[in-house]
Amino acid sequence: MRSSILALGLIAVAAPALAAPGASASERGNKDLKTYCSGDAVTFCSGNDPASPEMDACFKKNMDKISENCRRAITAYKASGGK
Repeated sequence: MRSSILALGLIAVAAPALAAPGASASERGNKDLKTYCSGDAVTFCSGNDPASPEMDACFKKNMDKISENCRRAITAYKASGGK
């Protein structure tokens, strides 16, 4: 139950380059990031606020450990200019 709540709380997670400048936590990311990266956020960064610089740093630090689907979603998000 706790991990489900955490996953829902971390749905808006994104790596540093994924956040548009000035974007709030609810505006961060897109559907693919939310779908493919929320599990990685719980696994590697569960103690961090999704809108915090610490969450960004955690994703960046763990980029080589996150799932392939999350990495692909991040790459596509960056390529689209954060949309």
